[in-house]
Amino acid sequence: MTSYIILASITIIIATAVLIPWNMRFSRLHGILAKPSERRIHKSTIPEAGGLSFGLPIVAVQLVFAYFTRGQEISRFFFELSALGVLALTFGLIDDRFESPARVKLIWQIILGVIMYVIGYRVYFLTNPLGTHFILGWMSFPVTVLWYVIVINAMNLIDGMDGLATGIAAIVCVVLLVVGIKEENYLVIALSSFLLSGTLAFLRFNFHPARIFLGETGSQFIGLYIAAISTAGAAQFKGITSMTMMIPLAALGIPLLDVFLAISRRLRVGRIFKADKAHIHHTMLAFGLSQRTISIIVYFITMLFGLVAIGFSFTDKKILFSLLMVLLAIIVIVAYIIMRMERK
Repeated sequence: MTSYIILASITIIIATAVLIPWNMRFSRLHGILAKPSERRIHKSTIPEAGGLSFGLPIVAVQLVFAYFTRGQEISRFFFELSALGVLALTFGLIDDRFESPARVKLIWQIILGVIMYVIGYRVYFLTNPLGTHFILGWMSFPVTVLWYVIVINAMNLIDGMDGLATGIAAIVCVVLLVVGIKEENYLVIALSSFLLSGTLAFLRFNFHPARIFLGETGSQFIGLYIAAISTAGAAQFKGITSMTMMIPLAALGIPLLDVFLAISRRLRVGRIFKADKAHIHHTMLAFGLSQRTISIIVYFITMLFGLVAIGFSFTDKKILFSLLMVLLAIIVIVAYIIMRMERK
């Protein structure tokens, strides 16, 4: 299957590059545009809903794989995730066009999480780096739904600057791909390769100065797929342990930290659903860093977390867990200092 995955990935890259000009015209024609506002940093009107450019080719390729692997369990996972991918793109497209309230977005995300649990993309256990894994049992359902909501929101909130969310997604896909190759899990390998190809092709047009934005269409699709890939190990092989939550949690360190800080900040003022311009990248921008510089810095930190995540599959987990805790402590301290400086 390896040669077919490579061929499919190349197809996605070409299809994405071909669809982006169409996507830009489609967005302008239907008024799906990101206009300058108080909570946005760009100064001109940019086409949104860029997720269609790579989301549609990825879904199409998965359907082809589902057809040619029919009769095998992996075929069902390809087909059902394709359907959920279309649903995520639809929800995102509606939001990009009509700017749905935050509560409505949350309902959509919960719906996606529930359906993903039903079709088998579940969190069965949690990593315990100091011993055996925690089997969730009946807690698998709420933890799975929460996982999808958190990851989708993480990608959504970090998508506030040219190329930031797209680049992070590509790096996380590389991490998941490496682990999938190590475990010879073709479902993880295929899904990671497909999303990696799509995001890399899109990044060329999305990096500063961006010609098209991901929009909710893209960030929601990416969040859904990253969350799905991180649970796909358990979906295909019930005994696999290296695709437990510690790996995606580590790889998604920056987006998840931004979610935590955003929730803390909004709870403090009593407006949990109120958007603001106090995310990590906004604060770095306020310090005078350029968008390109900020993206490169965040990419580098994500790569560090990614290397730690990969290490969980290859070496003593206790050592890697200690290293991860040190990295997290440093990031939290820096984030706290930034927040103090922001208040001043």
